[in-house]
Parts: sequence; structure tokens; C-alpha cells
Amino acid sequence: MIFSYVPMFGIIIAFKNYKISTGIEGIFTSSWAGLTHFKELINDYNFPMLVRNTLVLSVLKIIFSYPIPILFAILLSEVKHVFLKRFVQTVSYLPHFISWVVVTGIAYSFFSSGFGIINHLLQTLHLVDKPLDILTNPNSYWGLAVSTAIWKEAGWWTIIFLAALAGIDPSLYEAAEIDGAGRLKRILYITLPGLKNASIVVLILTIGSMLGGGLVGSNFEQAMLLGNTLNSETSQIIQTYAFNIGLAQGRFSFATAIDLMQSVISVILIFTSNAIAKRVSGTGLF
Repeated sequence: MIFSYVPMFGIIIAFKNYKISTGIEGIFTSSWAGLTHFKELINDYNFPMLVRNTLVLSVLKIIFSYPIPILFAILLSEVKHVFLKRFVQTVSYLPHFISWVVVTGIAYSFFSSGFGIINHLLQTLHLVDKPLDILTNPNSYWGLAVSTAIWKEAGWWTIIFLAALAGIDPSLYEAAEIDGAGRLKRILYITLPGLKNASIVVLILTIGSMLGGGLVGSNFEQAMLLGNTLNSETSQIIQTYAFNIGLAQGRFSFATAIDLMQSVISVILIFTSNAIAKRVSGTGLF
């Protein structure tokens, strides 16, 4: 209520010429601007690039980050050694608690062209003649962003699917094994159907938060920390544009308009994906 609903009255400044110097009172007393800030965003020459970068990065994260926790949960469920299973699970979700500032530092330690471990190893093995510019090459940013996000968050989301697997009746596996079903068939006909409801709910939530990074929602943090002037043509997204142009320059009305547009699109995506899921599978979030 305090952090999500009460602040929503501030959305009105997206349609006004608000100045921070007028304080809270200015939210109601500022002059109306109508759709001026929205039109300014759409007509901005950077808008096509911002939309492209945001959508491509978000779609790539959904494609690669969504199935990995499911597959990883299935693999862990097949491990019979209890200590090994718990050890691997713990190690896999620990990166979730590491801040993106630290993750960026790790990325620099590995991929820096000057002192990165990867470049040093490749040159030592004579696989490359000169260091790879992974951190500054625009063509490398999307791959770097997706891979680091998966490394950080995949283990955490695996917990949800492991919980869903724990709810499957063990007698189903025993009966299938007696009937001669191998491990692969037990996974196909028992494990995967048992993950159906959890997978659909997670997918709906992922699509709804797609513009923020989906399952591994981290577009803004990555763009701010891994982005630079050399790779800005692929790293700059709508959220960083709202921060740099809107908040950093004190244009709060413009920044609010950008975020409001993104929020409306996200709500539409949630309702659309939920409706499609209910029609196709009979299961939805609501």
C-alpha cells in the first residue's frame, strides 16, 4: 500500500509541466501539458533505437533464461546423492544475492581487454592475436548481458520449479518404472506435465515484466553498469534514457511519461499472455 499504491497519485505529473522546486503542491498546481511529453518521446530520433534495444534484449532473455531453470530443476531432481544435490543447488542460487555492481566487477575481471582472465588465457594459448573487446564492442553487449543475467538468476528461479517437482506424487514414478518406462520417458510423461502449472504462471509473469528483463529482470542495472559510450548503440534502453534525460536533467514529467508508457505496455502484456495461456492450456495467473 505504502510503496506501490500511495505513490501512484504522482502519475499525474506525466501530463503536466512539473518542476521539482514546486514540491508536492506542484503536482496539483502545475500547468497541464497533455500528451506533450509522450509525443516528444515518440518523435525523439533515439526512440527507434531505444525500442529496438529494449525489445531485443528482453526477448533474448526470455528465450534463453526461461527454459534454463526448468531444465536445471529436472537435472537436480534426477541427482540421487543428497549432499551433491544440495551443494549444487546452493552454489547455483548464491549469485542471486550478489549486487549487480559486484557482478559487473567480476565481468571486468574476466573480460577486460587489458587485464581480463579470459583474454589472458586466450592469448597464452595463442588462440587470438590481440585481446577481444567484449566490454566495449556493441555486438558483444547483448550476449554479455544475457549470459551474466542467467548466471546470476537462473539458480534462484530453479527453486520454484523444484518446489513444483516436490509436489508430484512419487507413486507415479514408481508405477511408471514398474511398467518399464525409462528415465527419459518418466521425465516426458510425468515430470514435465507436473511442471505445467508452475511454468505457465512463471511465463506470464516473465512476459509481463519483459521490458524490464523478464525472469532475470536486470535491464536497467546492466545498461547502467555495463553500458558505455562505445557500446551505447546496443546498451542504451528506454529505462536508462528516462534516467539520463528525465531524472538527471530534472525533467520529472518527461521521465514519468516514459515509465508510465512502459507500465501500460507491461499490463497489456500480462493480460494478453494470461488470456492466451488460459485459452491454450486452461491454466492462467487469474
